[in-house]
Amino acid sequence: MIRRYGEAVKPGVTYRRRPGVYALLPRDGGLLVTHQQEPQPEFQLPGGGIDPGESPVAALHREVFEETGWRIASPRRVGAYRRFTYMPEYDLWAEKVCHIYVAHPVRRHGPPTEPGHTAFWMDVVTATELLASEGDRAFAEMLLPG
Repeated sequence: MIRRYGEAVKPGVTYRRRPGVYALLPRDGGLLVTHQQEPQPEFQLPGGGIDPGESPVAALHREVFEETGWRIASPRRVGAYRRFTYMPEYDLWAEKVCHIYVAHPVRRHGPPTEPGHTAFWMDVVTATELLASEGDRAFAEMLLPG
């Protein structure tokens, strides 16, 4: 069973399953995250939906690059969680199945290519406080020392 985070399922609402991949990107004591401006400003783990016909690892590489401008190496899946939410940018009630990977940020190639995203380095403690998704925060806590 996959753990669920976030708001409760709303009775009478039809949710569409939306699988996605998200990355924990630790390096030199910091964590690379993205800040998404719309539909509401928030810090997130870089990642997003898996396109039809796309493998999860290919989606992870694409999403991290689009949202941070960084290339990654050695992704390793560490778990998954679900959350039920409304996605205004798609006018969709979604059951997001979030597959979490740890990967090594190798090299920055430039700014994020996805509009409204800004890459930030922050220490892991700060990330566990600022990430908007409870599920993202729970997985980031895996990186805390001790």
